[in-house]
Amino acid sequence: MPEATRRDRVFLVVVDDSPERHIALRYACLRVRASGGRVALLRVVEPPEMTEWAGVGALLEEERREEAEKLLSGLAAEVQEITGGMPILLIREGDPRDELLALLEEDPRISILVLAASASGSAPGPLITALTGRYGARLRVPMTIIPAGLGEEDMQRVTL
Repeated sequence: MPEATRRDRVFLVVVDDSPERHIALRYACLRVRASGGRVALLRVVEPPEMTEWAGVGALLEEERREEAEKLLSGLAAEVQEITGGMPILLIREGDPRDELLALLEEDPRISILVLAASASGSAPGPLITALTGRYGARLRVPMTIIPAGLGEEDMQRVTL
């Protein structure tokens, strides 16, 4: 693979509140470290519910954005420690599935979507369910689904 192509490859990780996001992030970081590219972190904040007072709604929106920035900042440090490079940080507002699909359509830098399966053993999670079902035809990049139970040794082996 040409060096320019390896450097330009972007692994997108959706930063939600699930415990599995750490597995997806670790996988993406190890892949970048082993084969080049960058990690992109997407945090989608859902808009505040309608409120009678515009000022309260604006304050809630600002708080959610600040929380997202703080979370991504902490994860960025982790990404930099593993990969040696800063990730692309993305914050969007709306429905997570819709914003993810819109981002994938808009941003040609993204090469691979990395998600982790649910550890609970039940449903695979709403994004994986949507993207492997009804919305799968809208994906323009490959999607890698990491098993939630993948141990560190196996993670190292599959990311070489």
